[in-house]
Parts: sequence; structure tokens; C-alpha cells
Amino acid sequence: MIITAPGCRAQDSSTAVPSSSPSGAAPLNDPRGERRSALGEADGAVPDGVTVFDDAVPAVANLDPDLLRALRRAAADAVDDGVEFRVNSGWRSPEYQNRLLREAVSRYGSEEEAARWVATAATSPHVSGDAVDIGRSDATAWLSEHGARYGLCQIYRNEPWHYELRPEAMERGCPRMYADPTQDPRMQQ
Repeated sequence: MIITAPGCRAQDSSTAVPSSSPSGAAPLNDPRGERRSALGEADGAVPDGVTVFDDAVPAVANLDPDLLRALRRAAADAVDDGVEFRVNSGWRSPEYQNRLLREAVSRYGSEEEAARWVATAATSPHVSGDAVDIGRSDATAWLSEHGARYGLCQIYRNEPWHYELRPEAMERGCPRMYADPTQDPRMQQ
């Protein structure tokens, strides 16, 4: 399950790609009938085809430098196996994260159910640049098998695309996954 940016559509199991809107994200009306400004690439929306090497895309460029180095090392090695890492989501602005959370509440009907998929801006590792969502099932399968060598670990069982840097994993393996973000103590703020 993925919540995409306004003006984007879901593709694959977790890819957001731009709609036909030239800006990539069209303004929406909120429930009160007020116009909301468009959120686009500058806020972390990711166009189709972005890789971990695309420094011009803020969702990649604003990732934690250690996370980005680990991703790039893993991606360079994955190419030998014919696998390309696509970034579906990386760094996000607080505004973008709040928008995703509001949309998830609307979609799932409650804050409690939405919290299984989308964190608040105050707790999201995407806002701090400490998380990346990798697309295409071959890439997530590759990371599932090899990611610990680079300190890249899947954190949530319900989000096979969501990876964070855990340097200790290079020595000890990845920590046990949480069922979903509601089980993660970092999300309890």
C-alpha cells in the first residue's frame, strides 16, 4: 500500500509517478473548499525513474549522507545481478508528510489505521532524510537478501520497500522488524 503525492498515481507496488500535470502535482481543494498549494519535487515528490544516483531530485539529495552512500554502494553491486534501485520516496518536507497523513486518514477512516502506513511529520524518518522507499520487487528482494551487508534494513514487515540505515547490521544482521509503524517506539511521540 502506498499513499502517493497529489498529482501522482501508483505504479508497481509502491511507485509514485507524475500525472500529466506539468508541475507533477496539481493543487487540490481541501474539505473546507479552500485551495491548497501544490506540493511537488521540491517537497519530496518523486517522478518516475529516479535512482539513488539522481542528485538533482530533492528526495534523493536530501537523504542522510551515510544512508545515501550505503544505498549507492548497494545499488552499484546490485547492477551486477541485473537489478536497478528506483527511489519511490526518500526525503519529504513536513508539509508533504502532513498531506500524506491527512490523505491516509481519509483513505483508511481513522488516525489509528492511517498510522500503520504514514507517520506524522514529527516522527517520520522520511522528513529527517533517514528513510527511503525502494521500488520494483527485484530491488526489494535483492535488498532483503543483501541489504544487511551495507547496513540497509527493512524496518516494517508491512512495508517491504521501506529501508533505513542500521550500521550495526553489517556485523550483527538487521534487527527484528516491527509489524508496522505503530509498533515502533520512535512513532510514539
